[in-house]
This record gives sequence, C-alpha cells and structure tokens, in this order.
Amino acid sequence: MTRCYIGLGSNQADPQAQVEAACAALGRIPDTRFVACSSLYRSAPMGPQDQPSYVNAVVALDTALTAEQLLDALQQIEQQQGRVRKAERWGPRTLDLDILLFGDQQISSPRLQVPHYHMHARAFVLYPLAELQPELQMPDGTPLQHLLNACPRGDLQTLAAFIQQPDAQTGLTPGG
Repeated sequence: MTRCYIGLGSNQADPQAQVEAACAALGRIPDTRFVACSSLYRSAPMGPQDQPSYVNAVVALDTALTAEQLLDALQQIEQQQGRVRKAERWGPRTLDLDILLFGDQQISSPRLQVPHYHMHARAFVLYPLAELQPELQMPDGTPLQHLLNACPRGDLQTLAAFIQQPDAQTGLTPGG
C-alpha cells in the first residue's frame, strides 16, 4: 500500500457538504483505505476573485492502486458530484480532488504531476497537510515544516475540526 495525500476543494453547491461527501466517497475507492481527514478550511479563490471562497481539506489514503488508477477514481468522484471540466483554470467548481503526494514518487506525465505543482506555495494545501503529518518530508527531502515557514497562512481560516470517517458497516461516525 502507498500512502498518498489528496487535496479537496469546493466553492459551489454547498461546499462543506461537497467536501464531506467526497471524504465518504474516497473511503469507498476499491483497494484503498481511508486513513484521516484534516480540518476544513476556508480560503480565497485562486485566479478570478469574483467567485465564492473555497472549503478545503486534505485526506490521507493508503492505496494499492497506481497513481493513474487513483486519478481515474478521483475524477469519477468529481463527476458524480457535478464537476464539469472547463478550459478555464481556477474557476468555480463543485469539487476538485488533486493527488498532492503519492508515497515518495515523483511523477510527470501528460495527466499527472506529483508532487502537485505549486503545492509548496498554497496555504490551503500545506496547513491541512501539516495537521495530518507534521513531520512529513517531500519526495525531494524538503521537510514540510520548511515549506510552511515560507508560506504565510494569509486569509486561511479553520472552519471545523477533523471529519470522522463513517464506519463502513453502520454508517455512524465513531463515538456518535
């Protein structure tokens, strides 16, 4: 199994509910185990500012899938939650799921770049990632803490504590 980290973002159609539904869907990917989800965060949109703020989180998964197979599964979840891919970059969306890290692999293909490009400069990725794995090192050996020191938190706001993954058999969250 490979430990990977997935960035989640939404600013359309009840963003918090979109992110929570995506967490549940991530837990149902075959040959994959949901490990943890960060707190939810609110961040200003990248690119055009005439759109709502985003709700973001990072999820840790262990998977036996290849990175490309996982990407296929993520894109299927996006589509199921109403994502329409457009040519415009950084526009509003119901759900955006990105592979941030896939073990210690560095991948550069026409479909996938891992580590995710510009994650080193995105507070809405680094701070939730640090919640899950504060001692993490990037595939090139750079400690996550160094990236955090170079990336101001800015307007990033914590919205809600950790989302607990529902129990697969009962549908209830632990302790609830």
